[in-house]
Amino acid sequence: MRRMTECLTRLAVALLIACVWFAPPAAAQENSAAADVPPPASTSVPAPAAAVGANYLIGPGDVLQVFVWRNPELSATVPVRPDGRISTPLVEDMVAVGKEPSTLARDIEKVLAEYIRSPQVNIIVSTPMGTLSQVKAVGQVRTPQGVPFREGMTVLDLVLAVGGMTEFAAGNRAKLVRRAGDGPTEIKVRLADIVNKGDLKQNVKLKPGDVLVVPESMF
Repeated sequence: MRRMTECLTRLAVALLIACVWFAPPAAAQENSAAADVPPPASTSVPAPAAAVGANYLIGPGDVLQVFVWRNPELSATVPVRPDGRISTPLVEDMVAVGKEPSTLARDIEKVLAEYIRSPQVNIIVSTPMGTLSQVKAVGQVRTPQGVPFREGMTVLDLVLAVGGMTEFAAGNRAKLVRRAGDGPTEIKVRLADIVNKGDLKQNVKLKPGDVLVVPESMF
């Protein structure tokens, strides 16, 4: 009788050790369970990075990326045609030129609301080419041309973008021609002092449509 009791006791101990030895760690079980739970679905509207400032005015030749949230079949990358319009799925011949990207997005939402519930649209200008939001440098600069405007852009930024001044430039007689409601206005810029002396007081902030004119030296 005593031997049978001892055998049963040894068997019970052996089973207990086996259970402890082969049981997976609790942390591993928790990690496995966590891995099986799918991440929560995002409810926010995708916010693509902007290639231009928020106040950029769309112009002919710009390439726009139109994102319609939860409706990828309605999203598209389209150019602004010479007539200033774009066409996307369900939206035909929408006027884009002269509008900010956010304004155009709201206009597209109004049209899409006839077909889908609560459309949410984001627009980025992936290739800014429009002349409405360019700044230009002409005269005695290395590469006279128009440059896409961006928020915070200054005269020095523009000069660097066109390769700097030529050796014949009269930098301190440069002027900035700016469009205004009653006609163009001129702002004198001592460009040579900015470049050669670091006089940042002369480093005027630009606005879309500004034209920097760098005259030729008379000597």
